[in-house]
Formats: sequence, structure tokens, C-alpha cells
Amino acid sequence: MKTYRTLLFDVDDTLLDFGAAEKAALRLLFERQNMPLTDEIEAHYKKVNLGLWKSFEEGKLSRDEVVNTRFSKLFKEYGQEVDGVLFEKNYRAYLEEGHQLIEGALELITDLQHKYDLYVVTNGVSKTQYKRLLASGLHPIFKNIFVSEDTGYQKPMKEFFDYVIARILDFEAEHALIIGDSLTADIKGGQLAGLDTCWFNPAGQTNDTGIVPTYEIRKLNELYGILSRAREC
Repeated sequence: MKTYRTLLFDVDDTLLDFGAAEKAALRLLFERQNMPLTDEIEAHYKKVNLGLWKSFEEGKLSRDEVVNTRFSKLFKEYGQEVDGVLFEKNYRAYLEEGHQLIEGALELITDLQHKYDLYVVTNGVSKTQYKRLLASGLHPIFKNIFVSEDTGYQKPMKEFFDYVIARILDFEAEHALIIGDSLTADIKGGQLAGLDTCWFNPAGQTNDTGIVPTYEIRKLNELYGILSRAREC
């Protein structure tokens, strides 16, 4: 097992509870439209949204195409024509207020900062991610924050990681570990960049992607075991 010095953390559903923030934002958005957010509609939104972000990860769509069309696509299926750009603006304002932490995230990052170089690597909208990280108390703990919108690339693209690596002093891939919840973005991206990977899988999802992480954890505090064993080797 290797000794790690640089830890790269994903944000959504790794450090911050994106699901909780998303649900609250959607509820407020639908209230504004005088339309109830049913479980069926919420599930369908997530399906539409996931498909669009998957296309983004694959380089088939731009970030603007994803965020500015998802609500118009959704509401069209329910017989309503809405301004996708305006809906995105309103949704974004609500989402920026969501900074609920994953259990143990703040304690983990606060502790690790004294032993490792910590960085954020996240897909998303810069303004939103920075605001949520600041509100959560995580932002000042990291040496740098890398958001896909700022880099011009997104996980899992190797170019995203090339951008990040070029801006980390004395970076050594063999001593770096990426931690994230997405097999297709974080784990695949880390592998393309030649990094060890740690899949955060709290729900115990089955991995049928063929993407095999170096490690898998269910709780964030399990990362301590991986890092301590590495230091002893």
C-alpha cells in the first residue's frame, strides 16, 4: 500500500449532502410554479437530470446546455412550456443555500488538514459550489478548489485532472488519492489520471460498471483506516 500526501475530494454526496439541498430547492421551485412536487415528478426530474449530466461527462453536452434545458424538458412532459433559463436561475438561487454536510465530513477534513494536502475537485457551477463550501465551513480548510466550470473540462476527462495537477506544487501521482461517490466521474477520472481511487458508497450500491476502485468505503471515517495503513507501509 502506498503513502499518500495529496487527497482530492469530490463535493456533492461526498462531503455535502446534495440530495438534501436538491430536494429543498426543487420544493421551493415547484411551490413558485403552484405545482406540487410529487414523488413521481421528483423521480422523473432526477432521471432527466442524470441523463443530461451523463452526456456532459461524456463531452456530448456543455454545462449550459444541461442546466438551461433540464426544466423545460421536464415540464414539457407534463404539458407546460416554461423558460428553462429562468427556471435554472431560480433553482440555482435556492440550491446555493443548501450546504448540509455528510455525516463526519467537517470533522474528517478538519483533522486531515494537519497531515495531508487537501484539494476539492468537483463538477458543477463555480458560484454555487463556492457559496455552499463557504457556508458549510469547509472552504478555508482546502488548499485549493477546482470546479469544472473554471477549468474548462469536467470529470472524468483527463484534461480536468491535467489542469488540477499542473496547479498543485510538487504533485506526485503515486502519492495522491481521489475520494468520491461517482464511479463514472471520480473513480474513472482518477484512473485516467493514474491515481489511486476511493469510492464512497454509503448506500452499498452494486457496482456493475466495470470500473474498479482501489478502495471502497461506506462511511467517511473509514478513510482513516486506509490512510493509516498506507503510512505504516
